[in-house]
Parts: sequence; C-alpha cells; structure tokens
Amino acid sequence: MSESEKTAEKETEEFPIKKATFIEKLDDFLKDKDVEALLTSLNSDYSTYKYQERAFNQQKYTLKSKLPDIEATLNVVKFLKQSEADSETQVDFEISSGIYVKTKIQKGNAVCLWLGANVMVEYSHDEAIELLSNNLTKSTESLSRVEKNLAFLKDQITTTEVNIARVYNWDVKQRRIKKTLEKK
Repeated sequence: MSESEKTAEKETEEFPIKKATFIEKLDDFLKDKDVEALLTSLNSDYSTYKYQERAFNQQKYTLKSKLPDIEATLNVVKFLKQSEADSETQVDFEISSGIYVKTKIQKGNAVCLWLGANVMVEYSHDEAIELLSNNLTKSTESLSRVEKNLAFLKDQITTTEVNIARVYNWDVKQRRIKKTLEKK
C-alpha cells in the first residue's frame, strides 16, 4: 500500500464522511460510462455533503453556545470553594438578563448543578469542579473534532463541485462534436 493510500485510509477512518475522488482524465474515465448517471450520482453526493455540512454547523453552534456556560459555572464553583473559609460571601446574583441583586451566601461545602431534563444534583465543590472540568474538556474536544470534520467536508464539497462542472462541460463538448460530425 502506497503512502498516499495510507493517508487517504487514515483520513476516512478519522472522519465519518465519504471521501470524494477527483476525476483526473475525463476522456479515459467517461469512455464507457453513462454521463447522466454519473452526474446524478455526483449531485446525490453533493446533496449528502451539504446535508452533513448543515448538521456539523448545527453541532458547532450548539457546542460554542455551551462552552461559555460551562466555563462560567466552573469559575463560580471555584470561587465558592475559595470562599469556604468565610462565613458569608457577598456576591452579585443575576436575576434576569442584565438585572443583578447583591446577596450574601452562607458558608457551604456543596453546590447544586442543573443537569437538564428537570434534574438538579448536589455535589461537593471538588466533585462539581471535576465534573465541570471533564465536561469542558469533552466539549472542547468535540468542537475541535467537528471543526476538523467541517474542514474535510468542505474539501469534499469543492472536489464534487469541480467534478460536476468538468463532467457537464465534457458532455456539452462531446455533444457539440457529435452534432458537428452529423452535419457533415
């Protein structure tokens, strides 16, 4: 197996996306093939790539919107852990968007984290920090993986668009040649 084949195999293992192959020599490639069927296949691949691109962009948007919340919650829990020695800590608490109230928090050794689906769980400060740190790490890794998939997918979309244009133009050229030969 050549080095380029190994690289291509590694890329397709890494990404859950079908790799588009560039059609090098159209005359040789299209000799015995039905152009309409090939164009239909290429358009189908193109539609699949665009669908996957929308799905990855949605994942990226979701992950990017969750990261600041996780970071902010982690910072608050770290702050609460640092202020364990104090009997009371004064903080500004956000009631609504842009509306804050000053309040005093009593000394405590636990926090309640909202997990979603109407579930709230009480954790010690250390457990909460560990959980939030793990979530932050996993979300960052997922975002990185989604961005790599998007970059790979954009290459596949470009390759497919170029193949569609080249095959279509080749077909038009062949029809013109055929029409010119029939007139003679």
